[in-house]
Amino acid sequence: MANHKSAKTRIVRNNKRSMINGARRNRVRTFVKKVIALINANDKEAASVAFKVAESEMMRAAQKGVFKKNTASRTISRLAQKIKAL
Repeated sequence: MANHKSAKTRIVRNNKRSMINGARRNRVRTFVKKVIALINANDKEAASVAFKVAESEMMRAAQKGVFKKNTASRTISRLAQKIKAL
């Protein structure tokens, strides 16, 4: 257990941030899974609409530091290629 007040504060703050970041990460994964499911169903129109939402969420998460920027960009790029190939 922490002995200093500042260390105790950091523990509380880190736990809060961890919960927020975990929720954001889970939210992004859900949107990406929706896009992948629509791609597998060969529904290009719906996949394109879902992709726009997923792209927005992914880049917001990257901006907030949940994912690295290159990871978000790579994921978005791969999804876009799959949609374009439909």
